[in-house]
Amino acid sequence: MTPKVTGFFDDATNTISYVVQDPQGSACAIVDSVLDFDYASGRTDTKSADAVIAFVKENGLEVQWLLESHVHADHLSAAPYLQDALGGKIGIGDRIQVVQDTFGKVFNEGTEFQRDGSQFDKLFVEGDSFHIGQMRADVLHTPGHTPACLTYVVGDAAFVGDTLFMPDFGTARCDFPGGSSEQLYDSVQKILALPDETRIFVGHDYKAPGRDDYAWETTVGEQKAKNVHVGGDATKDSFVEMRNARDATLAMPKLIIPSLQVNMRAGQMPPADKDGKVFLKIPVNGL
Repeated sequence: MTPKVTGFFDDATNTISYVVQDPQGSACAIVDSVLDFDYASGRTDTKSADAVIAFVKENGLEVQWLLESHVHADHLSAAPYLQDALGGKIGIGDRIQVVQDTFGKVFNEGTEFQRDGSQFDKLFVEGDSFHIGQMRADVLHTPGHTPACLTYVVGDAAFVGDTLFMPDFGTARCDFPGGSSEQLYDSVQKILALPDETRIFVGHDYKAPGRDDYAWETTVGEQKAKNVHVGGDATKDSFVEMRNARDATLAMPKLIIPSLQVNMRAGQMPPADKDGKVFLKIPVNGL
């Protein structure tokens, strides 16, 4: 089955959110939504999410799932906002518990912060399947960028999050706590074992040198032939050496501190204080 896929590009974070539609009905899922956040002022905005809501309503769609490919470090999830407006269950990989444990300590969240993934409606594991209307979706555990990364395979479409980028840009970084370049290489091979004609939808695009336009759709066959990090004759050893060296030069994402605190809570803000005010923590020298 070939789902209808509509991408929504967020200029501030280079993130692509997707609405995935059952071609034979009104059911849909939303993948990797964005809540706008201005770090300088500490203000949130729902412009990006509202564009998705408008599209869903204009097309008479029924949201069944709000899917997270992983705990994002570069943007805040709008899943709770979308759930309030459109319904649907929030899903993520069950290794979210590892991420929650790691960053619960980094942000000194204390015992009141649950580290069992209970903030989410569904925790997926390798081999799980679910339906979006009449479409079957299958779950691949594809760690490396983070321990909880998933790829959702829906018909002939695979939503890979940050595991793979467009062929001319390569692959995701692996230097966050719990990341592993060895695991990422193995995860990519799992994705590349899908049929060559499988459409791949990436989580971000940054316009590789020489390319003037943003892009977010490719294929397994194209990735195998052209990906600058894992395509062609690239070996695991050469990839790991390249990836580790490259990661050592990268700065932290601009929104990593607010993003992790919110996204490990399924897009919810930390609990308000007795006066109803919400605060985010900055761990000095903690990342």
